[in-house]
Amino acid sequence: MKHVNTPVLLIVCILTAMFTSLQTTVTAQTLSPYIQTVPSSAQGIGKRLVLTSDIDTTWAKWKERGYNFGFNSKVTPMYTTVDGILSTPYMIQVRGNEQEKNRKRWGFHVFEGYASDDKSRITMLVNKHIELGRPVAETYYYSTVYNHSESAYNWFRIGSDVRQHSFLFGRDKAVFYGSLKLSNAFTLGNIGKEDLLEKEPTQDAETNYEEDAKHVNFKELKGGGNGTMFYDKDRNMVVIKVDGQWMKMSVEPLPKDVKYDF
Repeated sequence: MKHVNTPVLLIVCILTAMFTSLQTTVTAQTLSPYIQTVPSSAQGIGKRLVLTSDIDTTWAKWKERGYNFGFNSKVTPMYTTVDGILSTPYMIQVRGNEQEKNRKRWGFHVFEGYASDDKSRITMLVNKHIELGRPVAETYYYSTVYNHSESAYNWFRIGSDVRQHSFLFGRDKAVFYGSLKLSNAFTLGNIGKEDLLEKEPTQDAETNYEEDAKHVNFKELKGGGNGTMFYDKDRNMVVIKVDGQWMKMSVEPLPKDVKYDF
């Protein structure tokens, strides 16, 4: 084995160390605006990690509707991509902030999962609407139509991934393949003339929801098969479709010895 000149070896080691240090410094300086460790507080010694992307209106993905829909590229950072599987022993949270509309779609969407067409998506959102006096959290499977018609929504299945089992939910219809057990009352739809509209409105269903709902009532009752029931509130009677015909159901007053406290 040949003897290595000590001064030469020392110079090589110093240069290598300097180059490694320079690489580390450049990398840290380059990444520092995007990967930061933030102190937990002025007094605390703990730190937390923050990942950040730039605001750049020239980003190519902003030209695609699935990316820009509901966002303002002038104030919304580009999407931050993790090229791998995210796993946590804790949980994932989406919290409110001072710039809701720029950090969620319109300030409502907390989750989106896209199908293989990269357009249709599962969406979860919160507080887009207030109904029956309370804010609403919503979940649906939106197709590629990009409007609010019935055809814009695919089925959302709950229960299992087995066909013709479990429970399907669409925009205006639910199909229960399984049995239904109630622990409280069951109420039929109270439908009268004022709740029906034969012709479908031309306006968007989101902005014209009341009239559109009346058309849904008409369509479902007209197309309902045998066993379809509703309460005719104009005539105070329960009707059911039997052998293709609407028929009145017979009812009787309660026996004299039966009384309820409600």
